[in-house]
Amino acid sequence: MTSHARKNAARQRQELTGVNRRAALQDVRNALPPAPQARNAARSQSHQASEAVVPSELIVLVQDFTRWGRQHLDEAVRVAHRNVDQPSEWHRLVLYALTDALAYNFLAVGTLAAYLQEQGLDADLLRRHLQSPDPDRYVTQEALDLLAGLMGRQVNEGSQQSTWHFIGRQLTESRADCPVSVKVNHVGAVTSDESC
Repeated sequence: MTSHARKNAARQRQELTGVNRRAALQDVRNALPPAPQARNAARSQSHQASEAVVPSELIVLVQDFTRWGRQHLDEAVRVAHRNVDQPSEWHRLVLYALTDALAYNFLAVGTLAAYLQEQGLDADLLRRHLQSPDPDRYVTQEALDLLAGLMGRQVNEGSQQSTWHFIGRQLTESRADCPVSVKVNHVGAVTSDESC
């Protein structure tokens, strides 16, 4: 199918639905309920007005959670093809895999949003970046704990370390000896290479 034919077919489908996919996705995002007990991250005391680079801890988070989320999405595709003759297994296994991937995405987005809130990013700008009416929609206690672990913050004395704080700390520690190189290829696409 030529590019022109594909565009015409897409336009016809859009006319049938009355809305394009981007707008339809925004409707879905707007309908998402805020996280239970959504929080606003407190502004960090170590905020520097002009950070020159993204902290490597956040890059590690995105790489790790994207890898885990992708594994769950790939599993959803595999079980969707394998279990077509067993509807109850199909439903169960596909939904398990999809909701696991969703949880990783939700937590990663919440952690990045919490970091940006700590850095003092304007709430309206954060709303635009999140494509959400609420800048704290994804910021949960789990996201705050994960961010604290990633950034090497200590647990308050007398408090027990949460699972996500531990995971954040482990991500950072396990990647400390594993440099990440980021490259831009000839067409401007960004790729990263982990040597570990």
